[in-house]
Amino acid sequence: MTLTNASETAMLSLMFENAAWTGIGDAGGLLPSATDGFYWISLHTSDPGEAPTNEQSENEANYGGYLRVSLTRDTASTGWTVSGNSVTNNAAVEFAEATSGSNTITHFGIGAVNTAGGNGTLFMVGVLTSPISVTTGIQPVFAIGQLSASAD
Repeated sequence: MTLTNASETAMLSLMFENAAWTGIGDAGGLLPSATDGFYWISLHTSDPGEAPTNEQSENEANYGGYLRVSLTRDTASTGWTVSGNSVTNNAAVEFAEATSGSNTITHFGIGAVNTAGGNGTLFMVGVLTSPISVTTGIQPVFAIGQLSASAD
């Protein structure tokens, strides 16, 4: 069984834009959070996978200075845009400049954890269109709309 396109869009809108998913349960549907909150964006050196035991730290970048970056759960310039079954960033996502070490970044993750590192729930994974080689002095930066993940 799979979700319909309408359900994929509604689910992503609830998760990333903090919008109600109407028609579920009572007339109000699945309601948005009282406050938007945020998600942590992570960089990965290979696919962290979909296994239920995978955490945001799975295959996560480890170059010197690396920390996750947060984006709010809303449609403002600091959040997300949902279109169909895809979600993209509304703001530039700027990671810290590498101070040592090196990584080849192939994926990004979207998850929730109460710190900028450590284990956390990984909700979605996206593949970068081109891998990024990060070495000392390189700062990974993603322009508006450059990070895209989809539900299917």
